[in-house]
Amino acid sequence: MSNANIEELVSKIIPPLSSDYHKGQAGRIGIIGGSKDYTGAPYFAAISALKVGGDLVHVFCTKDASQVIKAYSPELIVHPILDSASFSKEFLEHLPHLHSLVIGPGLGRETSIFDSIRDVIESAKSKDVPIVFDADALFFLNNAPEVIHSYKKAILTPNKIEFGRLYKSVTKNMAEEEYSKAEVQLLAELLGNVTILKKGSVDIISDGVDTLICNEPGSLRRCGGQGDLLCGSLGTFHYWAHRTSINSVNSLDSSLNHSMIAAFGACLLTRRCSYLAFQKFGRSSLTTNMISEIHNAFSGLFH
Repeated sequence: MSNANIEELVSKIIPPLSSDYHKGQAGRIGIIGGSKDYTGAPYFAAISALKVGGDLVHVFCTKDASQVIKAYSPELIVHPILDSASFSKEFLEHLPHLHSLVIGPGLGRETSIFDSIRDVIESAKSKDVPIVFDADALFFLNNAPEVIHSYKKAILTPNKIEFGRLYKSVTKNMAEEEYSKAEVQLLAELLGNVTILKKGSVDIISDGVDTLICNEPGSLRRCGGQGDLLCGSLGTFHYWAHRTSINSVNSLDSSLNHSMIAAFGACLLTRRCSYLAFQKFGRSSLTTNMISEIHNAFSGLFH
């Protein structure tokens, strides 16, 4: 299947702008992450989910991070409960109101939080909620890959280092330095055909059955935060792709699972944002510049 055909599938999952829609119908996204030392990552992910077109974004962070994240934007709904001893129980009250989850941006690696994350994942799976795993959530999966095994609504977004760790954890072997399509496909297959979006000079997306390459031109700049834009926008695309009201994907007789379509859309968008920002700011490009380009990138790619 050509990239043009996949772009068409992505366009089909995007809900139309309509006066008949009510607030929240285009997506209520949950971002789980944000700690004392890492407040930018959950903000970048959350604001990207909003700017792509989600209606409401909830950020579940630690108490220390909450005021900082609130100060970044009044658009975000911030819950300072991540480091609470009763986080799992408190989160369950919010879960029925969320359409998808992004776990990991700024999460940190405290054992107590990882224990709670395991409970959250199990609860989300029981509700059939699409989940994106990024950053420290991938570190958690190194020691607990079984929690997402065969969950078809899981998308993992590792960079080069994160992929190498997870590949070694699951296969007990070292991956090749550049991580081939075959290795990404193998890891996805061994994890029960979850979707892996391996970030790099080109993005490799596989569910162990199909493998896509996103080589949309991007930027020469490698500033921090671009992965947060990707995972946040993916949180919105992931919900759109799995909405039960969508029939258009099936009408195209596509063999791709919906998570693959969502992942490809988020890759395209992130790369186009990076490209547009780099054309304006060059070496000075920052993720905030990329986020400002979401509207232009989106309207240029999807019709």
